[in-house]
Amino acid sequence: MSNQRISNATTSDLTNLSGFETSVNSAEQDTPGTSFMPNWSKWFGYYKVIPELQAVIDKKAIWTIGKGFIADVKVKKILGKIKGNGKDTFNGIMYNMITAYTICGDSFAEIIKNHRGELVNLKPINPGSMSIVSNDSGIITGYEQNVISTGTKIKFKPEDIFHLSWNRLGDEPHGRSTIEKIERIILMRNEAMEDMKLVFHRYVSPLNIWKLDTDDSSEITAFKAKVETTYKNKENLFIPKDTVELERAAIPQYSTLDPLPWINTLNHYFLISEGVPEVILGYGKDATEASSKIMYLAFQQVIERNQLFLEEQIKLQLGLDVEFNFPENIAENLKTDERKDGSIKGEKKSEIKQKEVAKI
Repeated sequence: MSNQRISNATTSDLTNLSGFETSVNSAEQDTPGTSFMPNWSKWFGYYKVIPELQAVIDKKAIWTIGKGFIADVKVKKILGKIKGNGKDTFNGIMYNMITAYTICGDSFAEIIKNHRGELVNLKPINPGSMSIVSNDSGIITGYEQNVISTGTKIKFKPEDIFHLSWNRLGDEPHGRSTIEKIERIILMRNEAMEDMKLVFHRYVSPLNIWKLDTDDSSEITAFKAKVETTYKNKENLFIPKDTVELERAAIPQYSTLDPLPWINTLNHYFLISEGVPEVILGYGKDATEASSKIMYLAFQQVIERNQLFLEEQIKLQLGLDVEFNFPENIAENLKTDERKDGSIKGEKKSEIKQKEVAKI
């Protein structure tokens, strides 16, 4: 009878279980000919709450501005007069706009000119108040600013707004937030840290289950208040014998998975996604000098791309030639670093052989 039951057993291909399958949803680009407003409030919320994210975005902006810009005397004179909100500088405004377009994909500043058509100021605008208006061909035809205090709308011509659109794809008239691609990693990391917070809290303050020898609600309420007051004031609690049983539901040591490797892995994915190595953020204990140089060189390409983007947009939209300094270029140093055998990196084999012959 037992063998017959075993032979009637069936198998499952797990198709009836949800949550185990892996898939990626398809995506479509935004259709031209519509008005688009960046989702500033959502992505800015991540920036304000997640310190590591804020550090990564700030570092990119800091390094992109570098030591400031290089320009001829005429351009320096023009940009030296730009004050933004009255207390800004041109470098400060560019830092502001780099941070903003990294957060939500787009940053805006009003181009203010005098009666002769000369640039006199750039005034940064809240990206969450600006709508980008485009035609069916994807060409930007104007901007609309929603003045939150009055509820009115101010219309701008394309040439009146300095618009930096980062990570733009296809014929979309807007950029894309860099946070969008790492949102899931951020959420998983925060989830793991919240879980770990609860585990540590339960070690310090375990869950206590009190078994009272009564079902009178007033007596239970009174006892509950007494226990909570005792914990609050860190006092002793004296209970008559055989009236209460205490069962402590603490989390046993090693009963849970160690979350630190998982959190560190998520941190690694997070930094890879944005291209900012640990050494740039001021840590990276496992990095050697050689690996740090390679990571620095890779980060340099990210910064130089941002600098090129800024320089081209300033030329295109403001008609000014500027060049941003990279803080410290180590590319040339890498070519002349000595190997352990005394040879120079970048040397040809023939040159190394000639040196060996000369020594003999």
